[in-house]
Amino acid sequence: MKLKFDKYQGAGNDFVIVNNLDGKYNLSGEQIARLCDRRFGIGADGLILVEKSDKADFAMKFYNSDGKTASMCGNGGRCIARYAYDHGIAPETMKFVAEDGLHEAEIIDNENVKLKMIDVDGITIFDDVMWANTGVPHFVKFVDDIDDVDIDLDGCRLADDKRFAPERTNVNFTDNANGFRLRTYERGVEGETLACGTGTVATALCINTKNGTPSPIALKAKGGLLKVYFEKNNNGYENIWLEGPAIKVFEGETDGNE
Repeated sequence: MKLKFDKYQGAGNDFVIVNNLDGKYNLSGEQIARLCDRRFGIGADGLILVEKSDKADFAMKFYNSDGKTASMCGNGGRCIARYAYDHGIAPETMKFVAEDGLHEAEIIDNENVKLKMIDVDGITIFDDVMWANTGVPHFVKFVDDIDDVDIDLDGCRLADDKRFAPERTNVNFTDNANGFRLRTYERGVEGETLACGTGTVATALCINTKNGTPSPIALKAKGGLLKVYFEKNNNGYENIWLEGPAIKVFEGETDGNE
């Protein structure tokens, strides 16, 4: 069976997106990993299926590049919103369901998309790092200079921290040497990505918890600038929105084994 796909990127975080509204595609984890492989496949940080929903305009099913599912992806959510708008699946202001719940999204202009994230009950503070669940779990570590971080070594070590076994966690490093900067090690990708939406949200909320920086907070990832809006309440954070670029790269067709 031929697999039609589009590739989108959000601040360098790239995704293969497949229209599965009719449910005809049933991809295995091995097939998904192959499609996401940058040497033997299309190449992407993840694959997203657009599926039917009786609660919203559509449903989002997200897979990391290793072929395993994840409950949410912030940049992936913004990209699927752009895809749905581009393909006439949803209007400029839309709702979709992901594994972590219902999300709203808004097409801002030809480049930028704004996505509402789940509420965050609170930030866990450890001696060495902070931690938040923004749809998926994230460590946030403040450093003097993120350019000095060995992202693969330190990111992998913290991702495997026994406090979060067996699920593991994503890891973010941030500094404020020249505005807030961010580097993220993503589990499932098992390496650094050019940006991470849920990681950007987690980092922004931890920055606010640490030093009171008000909303919105802009963070510069390697792939571009992302902005996080939020409201603080007695329990944590609500009305959280992630804004940034979401752009189509190309479209194509494959037999699913590329």
